[in-house]
Amino acid sequence: MSLKSTIRNIAPRKAFGAYHFVWAWLGAKAARHPSEKLFVIGVTGTKGKTTTLELLNAILEAAGKKTALLSSLRMKIGDTTMKNRTGNSMPGRAYIQSFLNAARAARCGYALVEVTSQGVVAHRHRFTNWNMGVMTNLSPEHIESHGSFENYRAAKLSFLKYVLKKGGKVFLNADDQHFDFFSDALIEAREKVVTVTVKDRWLQDRLAKSSPQRSPVQSLNSHGEEDGSAATQAHSQARSQFFLSQFNEQNVALAAGVARELGIADAVIEEAVRNFAGVPGRMEFVFGGPYFGIVDYAHTPDSLLAAYSAARSLLANDDAKLICVLGGAGGGRDTWKRPEMGKIAAHYCDEIILTDEDPYDEDPNAIIDQVAAGIADTPYPKPTPVRIVDRHEALQHAVGMMREGDIVIATGKGSEDWIHRARGRKDPWNEKEIMQAILGKKSQEE
Repeated sequence: MSLKSTIRNIAPRKAFGAYHFVWAWLGAKAARHPSEKLFVIGVTGTKGKTTTLELLNAILEAAGKKTALLSSLRMKIGDTTMKNRTGNSMPGRAYIQSFLNAARAARCGYALVEVTSQGVVAHRHRFTNWNMGVMTNLSPEHIESHGSFENYRAAKLSFLKYVLKKGGKVFLNADDQHFDFFSDALIEAREKVVTVTVKDRWLQDRLAKSSPQRSPVQSLNSHGEEDGSAATQAHSQARSQFFLSQFNEQNVALAAGVARELGIADAVIEEAVRNFAGVPGRMEFVFGGPYFGIVDYAHTPDSLLAAYSAARSLLANDDAKLICVLGGAGGGRDTWKRPEMGKIAAHYCDEIILTDEDPYDEDPNAIIDQVAAGIADTPYPKPTPVRIVDRHEALQHAVGMMREGDIVIATGKGSEDWIHRARGRKDPWNEKEIMQAILGKKSQEE
């Protein structure tokens, strides 16, 4: 590569960094550095950020603390909460400092913030006095935007180092496959690094006691009545959607580890975990008479595998089927994932309906083709996928295939409010409500 082309490639990146750095500095200065009056905890990682934040918030509130929370799901300050409609888990243009300033004005003691790799590259974590930084786990994600997995990983590490630079503590998940990388990279600050594992005897004892008072499948049906159907009875021993997968147990461990470091009593932690209702759009159960569905946000291979594995464990018997509604995000977002998601679906699902997700400016059929290629490229017996581009029709088809005991799981959208299409168009969407209506209609017709 010539010097001229090298400069041409580097210059935009430097301009991008400088622009966002200035915004971060101006935001902190205009808000008079609100983080100095708060205890700020940032949670980063590939999966589990939102759940870990919500868990930690529940524990802190159970301990009588006033909290503020900013995540991909919502913004909360004290008793006031609203959905995050910015389209960004970690918004820019001084949004973080404005949020922290509002938390300070409301006299919150703790501010909990979701920290993304793209937000770190844009310096949105700068000029904040982080008291704690939590690393949930790491797997390939946002490769196109970062240029490589190594760059993505480096962004996560950069945040953790910044927390240490500010005098804060870092919490690492010892059960994650990339634990050694982060532990070795932070070895010089090991006295400020706390290692957390689900194998901790204290945590195992507490989790054993923390079975929820009410299983999610012992919930209300679409008519708001106690559901005593065969499907409910068959799964009545399920603990909670929250405990259905390994990475959620790791989220419990991290939240509990942080809480214990803050001096919160064991009994308070146990009570908060036992009463935790889960997170909207994350392994969220949907009912319609005897029929049972799941809505989940899974949009990486690891999270999809965990969601499908958890859902299969709830099947009533060997004859029951797992019916999967699957798509792929467009806009050039991590196109490598599409066939990988197809391979996972082929391994776990008895029936697969391929559909639209968020195509942005891409052809939805082309995205489906790439997911389908992964299904075809598997060495074991696999179902023949059904292609239905319209997501509403895809959900109808999936529910129409159901027999009692089967489970429909729809992934990729979770609690999102829109399907993003070409030229900035957004179609309103609520996966849970749509699935609930379809399940309810099927129940009434039968």
